[in-house]
Amino acid sequence: MTDSGLKIIQSRDVFSFSLDAVLLSRFAKVPKYGRIVDLCSGNGVIPLLLSDRTKASIDAVEIQPRLADMARRSVALNGLSEQIRVIEQDLRVYKQLAGNGVYDAATVNPPYMPVTAGDKNENEHYAIARHEIHCTLEDVAEACSRLVRPGGKVSMVHRPSRLLDIAETLRKWRLEPKRIQFVHPHAGAEANMILIEAVRDGKPDIKLLPPIMVYENGVQIV
Repeated sequence: MTDSGLKIIQSRDVFSFSLDAVLLSRFAKVPKYGRIVDLCSGNGVIPLLLSDRTKASIDAVEIQPRLADMARRSVALNGLSEQIRVIEQDLRVYKQLAGNGVYDAATVNPPYMPVTAGDKNENEHYAIARHEIHCTLEDVAEACSRLVRPGGKVSMVHRPSRLLDIAETLRKWRLEPKRIQFVHPHAGAEANMILIEAVRDGKPDIKLLPPIMVYENGVQIV
C-alpha cells in the first residue's frame, strides 16, 4: 500500500516499483481531463499514482504479460477500471495502432541501459525492464512523438549519464526539452536520476529545477 492508500500488486520475482516511478508521477504535469498514456508501464504504478491528480483517462501500455496482469488486478483492486485501461502491447506497435496525436500527455519510465551493459544473467523480467531489449530510447521518443498531440507534454525518468542522448533523441522527434530536475541520494552526492519534460513541437526554452535530495541526515525526505 502507498502513502495515498492505493493498493499495488507487485512481486520481487517479477517487478517491484521504486522511487523513480514515484518521483516521475509527482514531476509530470498532467491535464485535469483528456487522455494520458503511460509507456513501459510495468505493474501500472504510475497510472495508479496519477489517478490522485487527474480525472483524465489513462492508458497503461506494457509488453510483459505478467506485469500487465498485475497492473489490471491493481486497477480493479482500487476501483479505477473506468479511468485506467491496461494495454498489453509493444509500444513500437501501439504507436501505429493508437493513431497520431491522440493523447494530451505521456509518461514513461523506460529501460535505462543498452543491452550491452549490465548483468545479462539476471531475472528475465528485470532484464527487460532495465535493458533496452524490447525498446530503445529512440523507440520511446518516436512513440511519444506520434502519440502525443502538438503542445502535449512528455515526462520521463532516466539516468543522468544518458542526458545528452536523451536531449538529442527527443529533439530528433520534435520533442523539445522544457524542464530538467536532477535527483541526488543526498547533498554532496552525484545525481543518480534525472527527470525531464519535453513538449511536442515546443520552442527552445529550458528550465533547470532545484535538485531533489532523497535523504537528509540519513532520513528519507521524499
